[in-house]
Parts: sequence; structure tokens; C-alpha cells
Amino acid sequence: MAFEKIAEQKIQEALARGEFDDLPGAGQPIDLDEYFRTPEPIRMAYSILKSARCVPEEIELMKEVQALEDALARAPERGEEDEQSRARVRRRLRDTRLQLALALERLRARRA
Repeated sequence: MAFEKIAEQKIQEALARGEFDDLPGAGQPIDLDEYFRTPEPIRMAYSILKSARCVPEEIELMKEVQALEDALARAPERGEEDEQSRARVRRRLRDTRLQLALALERLRARRA
């Protein structure tokens, strides 16, 4: 069975189970005005970067912050070794948040 047929089958099964029923903006038209206001060469560049799975530094840092917050929430809170581990994660989280703040500030400065 071709990949396209398998994908279509999975989509149809998900539709039948109602997995797409409560999506944000369901039933509303998609606003493409902003997309078409962006110059075509920039749209093409974004498309190429997205296809290559290249994301801005700020997005990577946001993902890392979330992952560290999740790890900290899941980490056990007993024993000295566990506390040392949690302290390392907290330091890394602090440093990553600082990197993110600096990256966002650079982005704001470029746009100003």
C-alpha cells in the first residue's frame, strides 16, 4: 500500500473517531491576508527553512525551557543526590531562560 493511501486511511480513521472535532478555529475560514502580505521571496525562504526543520534560536530555547521545566516537575524530591540533580536542572533552566531573554531582546532591537 502506498504511503499516500496509508496516510489517507489514518486521516479517515481519525475523522471517524472525532479527533478533529474540537480543534481551535474549527469551522472558521483561514485568514491568509498576512501570508499574502509577506513578500514572495520571504515566504519561499521560510518554506525552505521549515522544510529543512530549521527553527529560529528563540523557538529552540523556548522548547528547551519547557523541557527543563517538565524535567524539574517530574524529578523526585528526596535525598541529597536528587536535590543536587534538581539544583543542576534549576541552574540550567535559569541559564536557558536568560539566553532566551537575550535572544528575544536582540529580535526586538532588530525590528525597531
